[in-house]
Amino acid sequence: MNQNNTSNFENAEEVIEKILRERHATKEYKTNVIIPEETLNEIFELAATAPSAWNLQHWRFLVIQNQEQKDRIKPIAYGQQQISDASAVVVILGDLEANRTGREMYNRLYESEFISKAVRDILFSQIEGGYQSPQFARDEANKNAALAAMQLMLAAKSKGYDSGPIGGFNPAGLLEALNIPGRFIPVMIVTLGVAATPARPTTRFSLNELVIHESF
Repeated sequence: MNQNNTSNFENAEEVIEKILRERHATKEYKTNVIIPEETLNEIFELAATAPSAWNLQHWRFLVIQNQEQKDRIKPIAYGQQQISDASAVVVILGDLEANRTGREMYNRLYESEFISKAVRDILFSQIEGGYQSPQFARDEANKNAALAAMQLMLAAKSKGYDSGPIGGFNPAGLLEALNIPGRFIPVMIVTLGVAATPARPTTRFSLNELVIHESF
């Protein structure tokens, strides 16, 4: 690795660490802040690079910016004010039928000669075998969509915006209010915008409390 590459890597490491340390859950947003569409799309593009099992990309991002629509779903999130005040409200959806996406994806890879028929068929078998279980499908939708949700918040911070995850909402109410197809489940709501006040200081467990080596 040459000196310039080393320097670039060190700078990138500093930037990433800064983003990780400065991201905090925001509950109070400046109102009437508009995130440019181009920036919002960049945030979603970065979020969509999250890892997923079999690369099935179980997430969908339902984004709400219209004020009336935000106010409409606020009661579904038990009246949390940040729903109304945030620049954008993103409902993170998990795909219960992600195996359908996998079949299409791996057929394309096979047709483009990136994978062999044997590899494609093995992947088909693995995926379809897992998705015989509704509980497996739900677990995968939740786990993988949550990865994208975390990456969405980090991507927003990298673009200068704050975020906050919301797990307290009525799933059935959200499905009905937003006409969400039965194929998808709401995993989380993420609010995006500019914080009106600095985030409250938080305490974190020490590594001695968090990290277990080899076995309990």
